[in-house]
Formats: sequence, C-alpha cells, structure tokens
Amino acid sequence: LDTLEKWVTEIFSEIPNNGLPKPSFDHLTQPFDTPEFHKLYRVVPIRKVHSLTITWALPPQEQYYRVKPLHYISWLVGHEGKGSVLSFLRKKFWALALYGGNGETGFEQNSTYSIFSISVTLTDEGYKHFYEVAHIVFQYVKMLQKRGPDQRQVIWEEIQKIEANEFHYQEQTDPVDYVENLCENMQLFQKEDFLTGDQLLFEYKPEV
Repeated sequence: LDTLEKWVTEIFSEIPNNGLPKPSFDHLTQPFDTPEFHKLYRVVPIRKVHSLTITWALPPQEQYYRVKPLHYISWLVGHEGKGSVLSFLRKKFWALALYGGNGETGFEQNSTYSIFSISVTLTDEGYKHFYEVAHIVFQYVKMLQKRGPDQRQVIWEEIQKIEANEFHYQEQTDPVDYVENLCENMQLFQKEDFLTGDQLLFEYKPEV
C-alpha cells in the first residue's frame, strides 16, 4: 500500500484542482416528457427474435444507492417462480424469458432521470398477443404498487444477503478495470461506500 500510495502521489499530485463542484443537471426534471416517448415503436430486428421492451423514465434514483429501490423492483419483476409474470406468460406459451431493471450506467441513471425497463422475449404466438402481454406486465406492476413493500422486508433482506455473499466471494477482476470502476464510484457515492456502494444494500426504506 505504501508503494502504491507513493506512485499515485507522484503521478497525480501535479494535476491542479480547479475547485469546481461536480456538474449536475437535476434542473432538467422531465427530459422524456414529449409525445414521441408515449408511443409504441415497432423495430425490425436483425436476428430472428421477438422482443417487447417497456421503458419508464423515472425521477433520479442515484441518491438512493444505499436502498437500491430499482434493484428491489427488478428482483420482483424478474422472479420466475409460481405467481410471477414469466410463469403466467409461459403457461400461455407467450414468452420465453423476461428481465427488468436499470443498468446503472450513465445513460440509464444520472442526475436528470433513471430508466427502468422490462423486456420480454416473445414466442411467435406471444408476438401475436403482444398487447395482452404488455397489459399483463402493467397489471403486475400495478399490483406491486397497490400492495406496497411493507410486507416484503423478508425479500429485501434476502436480496441483501445474496448481494453480500456475491461481494465477499467474488472472483478477482482485472486491476485496471477495478481501478476504473472505483474512480467512477468516487463520483457517485460517499467516501465510506466507494468499494461497496455499487453492489451492497445497506438500508431498508419502504417509503423510497
């Protein structure tokens, strides 16, 4: 560590600090509030695949990184067991796979908005019924909204434990990639969370 600190000091100490705050674009509150984004778009794919993707532009969520509400919702949406959206769609032979969430990249999560998407890989029969598929997805989201998270703390704690296990037993990554990831984390999280803020869940806050 002493050697690494010496190298970093030698290499980076000459870079001047201009004292400017990190730029924020949080005054641009509704970047997607245009008629063009309240539509259905059909795109001809290159591969032979049918996919339905529903995307929401939400208020910025990056300040809630200790709670990770979108991770929690994507866990529920992406569940494949009994009572899940995918289980229901598979019984109708309409879908092969379903996943939802936020990629936590600068495009999908920033100071202006956060993106949440649900993507369903459809069968040929599911493609013929994609309006019904979309309706089922919205019904499920509405059910989650009506029931609220209060009765699901057990699920949140389950996610927390799984993420903690993955963090503690993760394979060693390439050092350059790791440093790059840490530098990005330094722009997003409090100092004590630089190493863990992008992976661990810290606080259960149902109101968030």
